[in-house]
Amino acid sequence: MQIDRVELEPRTLLGVHENVKMADLTEYFGRAFEVSAAAMAAQGLTPAGPPLALYHGMPTDTVDVTAGFPIAGPAHGTADVVVTELPAGSAIASVYTGPYDGMTRTYDEIAAWLREQHLTPGMYMWEEYLSDPETNPDPATWQTRIVFPLT
Repeated sequence: MQIDRVELEPRTLLGVHENVKMADLTEYFGRAFEVSAAAMAAQGLTPAGPPLALYHGMPTDTVDVTAGFPIAGPAHGTADVVVTELPAGSAIASVYTGPYDGMTRTYDEIAAWLREQHLTPGMYMWEEYLSDPETNPDPATWQTRIVFPLT
């Protein structure tokens, strides 16, 4: 697995923010991406990158997450969506290939690498979904970019 040091530019995320049970993530993501896409269209916006999920802290049985799309240009929150700034600066990133339920090992490897490098991740991290399961039904080929901003 390759882990790269990267410099992040500031980005804006339009998405649905909720505390979700881990067992309900698949349903939440489908709904969050649909609601976010509708809010973008209503505001005349287009995605400025792949859909992503911003995790606010470490998951337990539930996860505090905002899922939606990075956007370019001004946006406003509504009753259904929030506008969140993604952190800029130093980070690490890795691309995982495979089904979503197999990502645990990748997270374990990233955590070990961070310890070995004496790096401290920030409060937030995110996953960028580079493959669309609707147009690419083979989970073995799905790619997810995992990003950890550093403190």
